[in-house]
Amino acid sequence: MEARLDPFTNPVLSKAMKHIVAAGRALGESSLPTPTQELVKLRASQINGCGFCTDMHFKDAVHAGESAERLNLVAAWREATVFTEAERAALELTEEATRIADAAGGVPDEVWANAAKHYDDEQLGALVGVIAVINAFNRANVMLTMPAGDYQPGQFG
Repeated sequence: MEARLDPFTNPVLSKAMKHIVAAGRALGESSLPTPTQELVKLRASQINGCGFCTDMHFKDAVHAGESAERLNLVAAWREATVFTEAERAALELTEEATRIADAAGGVPDEVWANAAKHYDDEQLGALVGVIAVINAFNRANVMLTMPAGDYQPGQFG
């Protein structure tokens, strides 16, 4: 499989992607726990069917010390007992925000309130940013049919 377009060499897209990458790096430096960020990125990527990002964030999470058991259960987090209440709230917010077009009115107040019980304003801002950025990456990579499987942790950074 080959990508339809190389986002790193395309003169217009590469400029735009640099800003999205920079946003992702800034969010990575926030106080939102790194494991939570990776779980969120993985879950949104699964929902969006982005093989490239699913591969990348699984491997980055493993490289950072995350367990295969927890990563394997991200898609079934509601039934899994391996996530904290805070992580569950972040995953719920991720699902609602990623599937925003599926429900009139956007993210329900109850979902936001649940996340706000576990995260302060800085962390909530980071969570919103991480969800928005990963959805942007997912949509671009799915449109471009970016191949999955060859990513190496740290490859982009």
